[in-house]
Parts: sequence; C-alpha cells; structure tokens
Amino acid sequence: MKKSAFMRVSKSISLTIILFVCNNLIAQQQPSTSKSRSDFWNHVQFGGGLGLGFGSGYTDISIAPSAIYNFNEYVALGLGAQYTYVKQRDYYASHLYGGSIIALFNPINQIQLSVELEELRVNVNLDGSNSNSQDYWNTGLFLGAGYRSGNVTIGARYNVLQDNKSVYSDAFMPFVRVYF
Repeated sequence: MKKSAFMRVSKSISLTIILFVCNNLIAQQQPSTSKSRSDFWNHVQFGGGLGLGFGSGYTDISIAPSAIYNFNEYVALGLGAQYTYVKQRDYYASHLYGGSIIALFNPINQIQLSVELEELRVNVNLDGSNSNSQDYWNTGLFLGAGYRSGNVTIGARYNVLQDNKSVYSDAFMPFVRVYF
C-alpha cells in the first residue's frame, strides 16, 4: 500500500473513532428523565476499610474501598478493591493488590451472612536477595457471619481456601463492616 493511500485510510479510521467517541460523550451528558437510573443509586452503599499498623521497624498500611447494591432488605451484592503495603525493616517489603466480590444475606435485620471471593496479587521482595522474591496470586473464599446494627456489622469470617501460601496467618478472622 502506498504511503498516500495509507494516510487516507488512517485518517478515515481516526475520524470514525473520534466521531464515535464524541457521540458517546454527548449522549452521556444529556439529562436523564428515566426514574430507573436515579432509583439505581438509591440502592447503592459505599464503604470499605483503612488499616494502619506501626511497630519497631514494621509498617502495615491498607486501603480497601467497596460498594454494594441492595436488591432488597435481605440480599446485597458488591465489589471491592484492596491495596496493602507491608514492610519489615531489614527483612522484606510486600505489596498486595486486587479485588473481591461479596454477597450479603440478612435473614433477619440483626444477622448478616456473607460470602466473599477475594483475588490478590502478592509481590514480596526480600531485602538483599532478588532470587528469593515472590510474585503470585492468592485466592480467598470467605464465609462470614455477623451482628448488624444500622450500617455497621461486627462478626467473623473463615477462609475455606486457607493454605501455606496464603497471605493471612489464620483462616479465621474478625471483621467490622461499615456501609453508608
């Protein structure tokens, strides 16, 4: 293909892409009169967790935002993201990041049952040794139960996929869950 023909084809493709993107942007800016769109956000709750741990040469920082959609007063489904940085001076530094899907069931107002599938990428760098660094995926499947009061649930969850390579030292762990 000659250079001039190639330029005409590339300009035509570029123009088509620009028009397509602009059309979608304009369509998204038009005010919605649909009740279902505004009703969707009435069922969404946001929450998450923050964690800070410091000690003698030890640092642990976590952030985990999440959102759930309440289908009704009994069932909710949500997504979450997580990032954690852990460092033990003169030993290792690690970065964990990933996401999760959570299903919440409230058989009665005060009881909340949960199932959460979590997938984390783990990067561990041992100080002084590149050959011992580790990069792997960690999967957790948590079954939980808690006492719910308003937007706060306090309970415990159990990782049924816990093994020796798990990022958690124990399969059983308490939690505090808050959604606004």
